[in-house]
Amino acid sequence: MDSSHLTRVFIIEDDPIFARLIARSLDTNDSYDIQVFNSGSDFMNSLHMNPDIVSIDYSLPDMNGLDILKRVKTFNQEISTVILSGQEKVDVVVDAYKQGANHYIIKNANAPVEFAQIVKNLSHSVGLRKEVESLRDQIIDRNRYSNVIGESNGIMKVLKLIQKVEKSNIQVLITGESGTGKEVIANTIHYNSPRKRNPFVAVNVAAIPTDLIESELFGHEKGAFTGAIGRRIGKFEEANGGTIFLDEIGEMQMDLQTKLLRVLQESKVTRLGSNKEISLDVRVLAATNKNLSQRVKEGKFREDLYYRLQGFLIPLPPLCDRGNDVIILAKHFLTDFIKKNRMPAMTFSSPAAKALLDHKWPGNVRELKATVERAALISDTNSIEADDLIFSESI
Repeated sequence: MDSSHLTRVFIIEDDPIFARLIARSLDTNDSYDIQVFNSGSDFMNSLHMNPDIVSIDYSLPDMNGLDILKRVKTFNQEISTVILSGQEKVDVVVDAYKQGANHYIIKNANAPVEFAQIVKNLSHSVGLRKEVESLRDQIIDRNRYSNVIGESNGIMKVLKLIQKVEKSNIQVLITGESGTGKEVIANTIHYNSPRKRNPFVAVNVAAIPTDLIESELFGHEKGAFTGAIGRRIGKFEEANGGTIFLDEIGEMQMDLQTKLLRVLQESKVTRLGSNKEISLDVRVLAATNKNLSQRVKEGKFREDLYYRLQGFLIPLPPLCDRGNDVIILAKHFLTDFIKKNRMPAMTFSSPAAKALLDHKWPGNVRELKATVERAALISDTNSIEADDLIFSESI
């Protein structure tokens, strides 16, 4: 069966025997895509896969079931949730329903049968919802996303994710290799959001010297440190009412991560050298080319900050996986370059186009742009040939 028609069921259960029992209760139905997670953290690392139904063990060794429930509902209200628990107290059950649980099952001998029936009913609702979403998602207004260039399945998935998140205030983490266009996506989200008339402030965390980054982000008062000859407004204040984009967030030092977490939790910032808190109304978009979950395991990134930033995950595909988007982008960059430099019109020969498609593009879109612009200068005719293309490995 086509995986797009499967109901994706995620089971979070640290008891392997019970996990096997409830998973097997669904195995006779081939319309399910079932994945089992033994811990809350493993599940959270896969939440971006957007399951349809999530079964949550109330008591897990690393996370509370209700905390996971809250994060699931924050990520996507449409995800159906089932709590499985040994707790029979009425107040616990009521609290679970208040937090958004669709069903609450007491763990006993009948639980697998009850679970299978509930999932069957929920799956029917999921199927109807997917039909509606499929019809809606077929209509993407490319005029609103004109700066996101391409027609590949990977890019269309990114646009659909942007559609889901652009009108909200949820924090977004954009992941992908260097040069895949993470700032372009952040810019697109902002300018299609209710904040579009307010500032969009981009900060490359990795490009700012360590001893200056706190002042750069949060600002300082006159005399706060040697060389502070006047007050400086930080990037968070500058973005007030709008959006701040923190690029290469994985490079942030641990001590600054703690201060950033406090700002995100309290929506307030304090300039260096001041005791006055300044209230903020800022949406935070972050990006990284690092594996943040791995950095958390290595002790290089705070786990609580990681989960807070990953309110909604948008993974970007590498250029080598985008097929004919390479040619579409190349033509765009060529047209833009010759226009800015008042050069005569140029095209790509068939051998040049094939060479572009065959290249692996380790530097992604950024490398493609540089390659096209260089070829436009090298070419002596109105046609760029394969010999005019100098790829990064050849430099």
